[in-house]
Amino acid sequence: MIETDGRRLRGDASRRLVLDHAVDLASIEGLDGLSIGRLADAAHVSKSGVATLFGTKERLQLATVDAARQRFVATVIEPARLEPRGIRRIVALLDGWIAYSRDRTFTGGCFFAGATSEFDTKPGPVRDALAAALAEWNGYVAVSFGYAVAQGELSGGDDPEQFAFEATALLDAANNRSLLGGSNQPYAFARRALVARLQAAGADAAVLARLADVDDFAA
Repeated sequence: MIETDGRRLRGDASRRLVLDHAVDLASIEGLDGLSIGRLADAAHVSKSGVATLFGTKERLQLATVDAARQRFVATVIEPARLEPRGIRRIVALLDGWIAYSRDRTFTGGCFFAGATSEFDTKPGPVRDALAAALAEWNGYVAVSFGYAVAQGELSGGDDPEQFAFEATALLDAANNRSLLGGSNQPYAFARRALVARLQAAGADAAVLARLADVDDFAA
């Protein structure tokens, strides 16, 4: 039993190590181009070892999407949950997402921005997994906005789903333009737009300072 558990622990550690390489590699070269052989080279392990862990390319891709989701949750969602529900959590989510992209939590920028552009017209389990991850993020932003409205921190005339669409569109654009231009300027533009949107919805300027008063060029 001890030996069996030891093998399982080593296997889990190997899987985590390989997936750490997989998410970063896919963020640069694309999830569709991720292969057992390419990943073995990047992670400095044998092809047979990667094949044993994942079996097929599709299973590798699905495991990579799940690993990327876990990294995103740990980087953006969990820290924001330290703030109370409502406007403070919304601000933490938006600020956290900008830092996540700007600081290259994934080597090639936002993993999901690149992966969804590859799979949005390719039906199948990988596309479904990506769609579920994005729906989870959009839904969390919308629910957080809804709490702020219910608590009187934002005006009641705003649709939470509309806000989530606008906010995530701005964040995605900032990520893409930063990568293309090699500049942090798009993050500053996104901050201004998000702050203006929340101010128009009635948010307290003092609460918005966490989002507004960040120098993305010095960060």
